[in-house]
Amino acid sequence: MDERKIIHIDMDAFYASVEQRDHPELRGKPIAVGHAEQRGVVSAASYEARRFGVRSAMSSLKAKQLCPQLVFVPGRMSVYKEVSAQIHTIFHEYTDMIEPLSLDEAFLDVTHNKKGISLAVDIAKEIKRRIREELNLVASAGISYNKFLAKVASDYRKPDGLCTIHPDQALDFIASLPIEAFWGVGRVTAQKMHTLGIHKGKDLQQCTLEMLTRLFGKAGQIYYDFARGIDLRPVEAERVRKSVGCEHTLEKDITASSSVIIELYHVANELVERLKKNEFSGNTLTLKIKFYDFKQITRSVTQEKELHGMADILPLAKQLLKEVDYSIRPIRLIGLSISNPKEERETHEVWKQLELEFGQLD
Repeated sequence: MDERKIIHIDMDAFYASVEQRDHPELRGKPIAVGHAEQRGVVSAASYEARRFGVRSAMSSLKAKQLCPQLVFVPGRMSVYKEVSAQIHTIFHEYTDMIEPLSLDEAFLDVTHNKKGISLAVDIAKEIKRRIREELNLVASAGISYNKFLAKVASDYRKPDGLCTIHPDQALDFIASLPIEAFWGVGRVTAQKMHTLGIHKGKDLQQCTLEMLTRLFGKAGQIYYDFARGIDLRPVEAERVRKSVGCEHTLEKDITASSSVIIELYHVANELVERLKKNEFSGNTLTLKIKFYDFKQITRSVTQEKELHGMADILPLAKQLLKEVDYSIRPIRLIGLSISNPKEERETHEVWKQLELEFGQLD
């Protein structure tokens, strides 16, 4: 069996780079895609802005404090989608085994590629060059024999990075990685690992499977495998939609029960419209609440019947809301989502279940 050849392509500061490309006066300046008003949130930041500590999902107010000269640019999602489609057109000249993770990153399986190029790194170099020459944008690429290592490699030398992790180098490379660089290890999990004396990959490699599953549940198996360079997940060209959701950042923080119920109704109404548009239904409803201090909680409920209409969703959302104490913690954001579709349950596989939680382990 051929050794798999996986490339992970990650566009560098994608939204911000598109804005700087299309608006020459912004080049070299710290910019944030988003809105500058008090309730605004940074969607993306240029590398010039990141040097000041500005990051995506940061409040616009904090971003301005960190970088007073920060220039805010409204997002143009339709443009980003169009550019993403152009990038994927380039991908398809090499392989149809493409698994998009978002508009700005994707996995490519080039084990058997259309051009018969033997080295995956040569394909990655070509793709990076063409993205630069044809679209005037910069991408980073990671190459390895599985998705985990390809993803880590693409982050290793950003921006404009190119990194290959060969099978015979993998264990040494992993041993040197800070635990925060592991896919699926967020801030809270990293802190827990630090208290256990796990700071780098070499520390994780010393942990038994029994210990990791006892401490981290099913994620423990992931950490155990990743520490040993094992990731058997295929590049999935067809990704099944797993959830549909929406959220509203409120104009001002609220604690009044009547105001919260009204906002919940509006979010539920938008969710129903999105479900119709996407022809989606599922059995699990999740309520997300973000408080004034940016701390957030989620509450979920699963029903036997599929959820898709307001009559199904709003009563359950109110039920979940009763579990949240916001009397002295004003609410900043309310979100609702539907997940657990019938198709996924019928074709359920262990890796798909784990993949659903990547990036959400904390």
